Amino acid sequence: QVQLVESGGGTVQAGGSLRLSCAASGRTFKTYAMGWFRQAPGKERDFVAAIDWSGGASYYGDSVKGRFAMSRDNAKNTVSLQMNSLKPEDTAVYYCAYLHGPFGSMAGTDFGSWGQGTQVTVSS
Repeated sequence: QVQLVESGGGTVQAGGSLRLSCAASGRTFKTYAMGWFRQAPGKERDFVAAIDWSGGASYYGDSVKGRFAMSRDNAKNTVSLQMNSLKPEDTAVYYCAYLHGPFGSMAGTDFGSWGQGTQVTVSS
């Protein structure tokens, strides 16, 4: 059974940085593209970033482009999300997931095997 476990969340002041990690179990990790989503209270789950199986290509949601960077280490079965220049509106629970649909998709329905999430709070 595939499992994803996020970590690295916390509270940071606006303008600060955090690095999230997602540890994956299962032999198929390195064959899948991966993604990050986030969900703020009372809002829908929004796409943040995704990366291909090799780590050579990635794409981002407009609200985080230029501030966030996604990477992966296939030897350690992990993906990471480096978040810089954080804003209060980045406050949310962040989730990682496998991409089962076409690379380039930002639709939540194309992702699966969601982790339990990690809380990120950015204070002003």
